[in-house]
Amino acid sequence: MAAPTYWLTTLGCAKNQVDSEKVQAMLAEAGYLVADTPGVADVVMVNTCAFIEDARRESVEAILGLQQEKRPNARTVVLGCMAQRFGVEVEQALPEVDSVLGLDRYGELVATLDRLTGLDRLTGQDNWRPVSLRRPAMDILYAVNRPQPTLPYAYVKVAEGCDKPCTFCAIPLIRGKQRSRRPVNIAQEVAGLVEAGVTEVVLVAQDLAAYGRDIDAPGGLVELIDLLDDIDDLVRLRLLYLYPKEIKPNLIDQIAHNPKVASYFDLSLQHASEKLLRGMKRPGGTERYLNLIQQIREADPAAALRSSFIVGFPGESDDHVEELADFLGEARLDWAGFFPYSAEDGTPAALLDGRVDSEVVSERHRYLQGIQDEITSDAGAAMIGRRLEVLVDQVEDGVAVARSYREAPEIDGVITLDSGSPGEWIEIEVTASFGSELAGKKV
Repeated sequence: MAAPTYWLTTLGCAKNQVDSEKVQAMLAEAGYLVADTPGVADVVMVNTCAFIEDARRESVEAILGLQQEKRPNARTVVLGCMAQRFGVEVEQALPEVDSVLGLDRYGELVATLDRLTGLDRLTGQDNWRPVSLRRPAMDILYAVNRPQPTLPYAYVKVAEGCDKPCTFCAIPLIRGKQRSRRPVNIAQEVAGLVEAGVTEVVLVAQDLAAYGRDIDAPGGLVELIDLLDDIDDLVRLRLLYLYPKEIKPNLIDQIAHNPKVASYFDLSLQHASEKLLRGMKRPGGTERYLNLIQQIREADPAAALRSSFIVGFPGESDDHVEELADFLGEARLDWAGFFPYSAEDGTPAALLDGRVDSEVVSERHRYLQGIQDEITSDAGAAMIGRRLEVLVDQVEDGVAVARSYREAPEIDGVITLDSGSPGEWIEIEVTASFGSELAGKKV
C-alpha cells in the first residue's frame, strides 16, 4: 500500500500557522505525504480559526469547499480553535466531517488518521482506541521538529494562551491561561530554523510582552531577546502582539536600539476611548496611548508602529468614533486594521447592552479605514529616497517581493524590486510609493 496522503488548509493567525507546520512534521514522521492537491488526498484537513464570527464563517466555508474538491472516499478532519471550542457543534452541523480534534487532542492525530485511512488494520492494530493525552497543543507540538522552511522567514510561538481579562476575547476560553516555553527550547528552535536557511524570525504569542512571567523568568522577553541575539546568521528578529501595559522602557530600548530586532511595535490598542476600554477591561485611552507612542518615537524616530481596533463595541457612540478618528490623526500609525465587534459566547462583553447596528458598524469601519489608509499612504510617500535593508521573500512573475523592518510578513505592505533572489538581503533606495506598497532599486 502506498503511503497515505493528506491536504491541510490553515486559517487564522500566525500562531495557527506554526501549529500547522508542527502537525505536518508530526505526520511526516509517521509516514504521511502531502498531496499535490486536495483532489488527490486521502484525508483533507482544515486548521480552523474561531476568534470572531467572520473567522468561524470562513472556517466552515473552507470545510465545505474541500468537500467539493476531495475524492468521494477521502476523509475530512477538522483541527484548531473552532474544533477546540465548538467541537460538538461542528460534528452536529457538518456530518460530512469524519473527525474533529481540538487543541488538546493533537496527540490523537496520527492514530486517528491511521484509523480513517485503514492503516491501523494493515499494521495489525486491531485493538486501536483513541486515547486523549489531554495536554495543551503546545506541549505536544513543540516536541516535534519543524519541517524544512520554504521561506526565508518563520514564526516561532513562544507562549500559548493568555491571562488578560479582556471582555471581548475568547482566546483564554480556547487556548487557556498563558504558558510560556522555556528560553532554551525557543533558542534551540530558532537556531534550527536559522541553520535551515531562515534569516528573519517572528516571535509570536497572544501576550508576547508578558512572556516568561508564568515560569518565573525574571528577565522575560528582554532576556529572551538577549539569548536569541547570540545566534549567528540570525539577521532580524520581529515581535508581534504587544499588550501596551506590558511595554516597559527596557523593552522599548531593546526594540529601538538592538540592530537584530526590527524597530517595529505591534501595539494591541483596540480603541482610544477610555470609557470603551474600561468596558473591555483594558487600561489605556487616548492620552496614555499617545504618551506611549511618544516614548517609542523618542527612542527611535523611525520606528514603525501598527495596531488593530475594534469597531462597534457595545456602547460605542459617534463621539467615541470621532475620538478614535482624532487619535489616528495624531498618532500617525504606519499600519492599522479595523475589525467589527463580534459577540463571543462565554465572554462578558456578549452580555453588555448597547449593541451597535451592523450597518452602522460597517459605515464606521469604512470611515476609520479611510482615515488610516491616507495616513499609511503618506507614511509610504515619506519613505521615497530613503535607503533600507530588505529581505527578499519571493519572486513573483519575475518581480522580487521584499520587506524592510517596517513590514511584517503577510499583514503589511511589501516592497517590489527590479531584481533579487529569495532569501537575499539587499540595500535599496525607495523610488516610489503606491498606497501601502513601495518600490525600490538596489543601491
